[in-house]
Amino acid sequence: MELKELAPVPVASLPIASFKEHLRLGTGFADAGGEDGLLERFLRAAIAEVEQHTGKALLERIFQLKLASWSVARLPIAPVGIVVRARLQAADGSFADLSAGDYALGYDRHRPTVTAVGGTFPAVPRGGALLLDLEAGFGPDWADVPPDLALAVMQLAARHYEDRTGTALDTKVAAENIGRLLRPWTKLSVGAR
Repeated sequence: MELKELAPVPVASLPIASFKEHLRLGTGFADAGGEDGLLERFLRAAIAEVEQHTGKALLERIFQLKLASWSVARLPIAPVGIVVRARLQAADGSFADLSAGDYALGYDRHRPTVTAVGGTFPAVPRGGALLLDLEAGFGPDWADVPPDLALAVMQLAARHYEDRTGTALDTKVAAENIGRLLRPWTKLSVGAR
């Protein structure tokens, strides 16, 4: 199984202004916006950490899941709004689109699935793969991200910002606070395979 992001989160969707407020950075100076690139990198790193830890896509975008076989495809990311496209890829690199009537998306907060309609899936060609393009995320805007996950991103990004010079920080309390924010969103492991 291989999951990849087909397009990054657009800069316009990142909460750079909110992050500046969170950091209590000054405003109205001649070089306003001079640190935006740095702040963007810290936000992207924090978003990636939260998404990795929780298995949730915070901002809506398209991902591609590549599977060598399937019976029930348990998706490694949530929330998934739609399956944009499903294709079988042959060993020679050619593709065959699947009909939307061949599969159904099973909604689940932690582990959505794609299942066969009618009980059987088209076979994955020998040496080939199934490619599922998924639209995943809470929404296109930062306001769509649940508040506890948004706060976890801000706190993680702030830790990166404060430690940008490489000086060690006492991170135990901050890590515990961030862990409490992420706990309700983490993947369930009991009985989930």
